[in-house]
Amino acid sequence: MTLRDRCPIIKFADFGDERGKLVVIEGGQTIPFDIERVFYIYGSDRDVIRGQHANRVSEFVLVNVAGTSKVRITDGTEDFVVDLDKPMTGVYIPNMVWKDMYDFSEDSVLLCLASTHYDGSEYIRDYDEYIKEIKTRDP
Repeated sequence: MTLRDRCPIIKFADFGDERGKLVVIEGGQTIPFDIERVFYIYGSDRDVIRGQHANRVSEFVLVNVAGTSKVRITDGTEDFVVDLDKPMTGVYIPNMVWKDMYDFSEDSVLLCLASTHYDGSEYIRDYDEYIKEIKTRDP
């Protein structure tokens, strides 16, 4: 299974009428886990890189609910970039996948849905350490 297969783009239903649009995201339904934590990133400049880590346990879905940003996703052997530029589109990032979020527009609001509550000990913030840990997990 390729990294792109493991990190699919998710398209959420976009409802609306003359009053405006409505996008529904449901844990365990439109995303593949129950949501335990929600946070969002805003006010970041285009040259700022956020993320720069992998998580041993947590899974994420990232959605730009306003503006745009990019996410570079890698597992140490494959990588690709996702343009988050529609509020009804997200990307699923499983555990043990490295992520860098960057190129934020001035109006960017990046919504992050997580499968776990915050636990700093499950974060791998050094890329070389991440690569070593991935190699010890692979058979």
